[in-house]
Amino acid sequence: MGWSCLSTAASRRSENRRSIMSYAIIGFGKIGQALAHAFARKNIEVTVASRRPPEALATQARAIGPTVVAKSLRDALEADTIILAVPFGEHREVAKALPNWKGKTVIDAMNAFPVPEELDGLPSSAFVAKSFTGARLVKGFNHLIAATLATDPVVTGGHRVVFLSGDDEDAIAPVADLAKQLGFAPVKLGKLNEGGALVHARGRSWGQLIFQDLFKKEQ
Repeated sequence: MGWSCLSTAASRRSENRRSIMSYAIIGFGKIGQALAHAFARKNIEVTVASRRPPEALATQARAIGPTVVAKSLRDALEADTIILAVPFGEHREVAKALPNWKGKTVIDAMNAFPVPEELDGLPSSAFVAKSFTGARLVKGFNHLIAATLATDPVVTGGHRVVFLSGDDEDAIAPVADLAKQLGFAPVKLGKLNEGGALVHARGRSWGQLIFQDLFKKEQ
């Protein structure tokens, strides 16, 4: 088999993974809705859920796009990839909804500011990871304000950057793939306590990349 055939086969496998991957956004406030707009823009199906019953979200979800579907929290958590967009203090309640998160990828789009003392010096995402037993956690989609995150990331000659970090390098790759599908340019920062510190708050100070609206010319 030649290189071209191998490349084609790899491409098909990648497309198959994309077609069977399922996504859910937990939290339907400003950030959750902004992310729902990103999925709708690319006609990618995504489930949304919050503390409110799905009927309370359904009209707003439909208004964003036909691929945005409101479900109960229990049903939403059947997705392969879960984006946490709840207020930081509520993440543990979400975590209790499943006894084990093995096989799930959790994208932490939350911010903790000012940083609670209970974190005891940990990056907030490392603290969050302790509640989601078995999950592969990636920090991402958290450094932009909701109004910016909701706008089309594709502009003339460039793609809006999203920063990704995590202690499981293998978990970052599929999240980067999702970011590209949504039109963003993913930039990997490495581990949470290393490059990832640039998109975390420390005490009462934001990381240096928080709120930085940057673009890359190519994906």
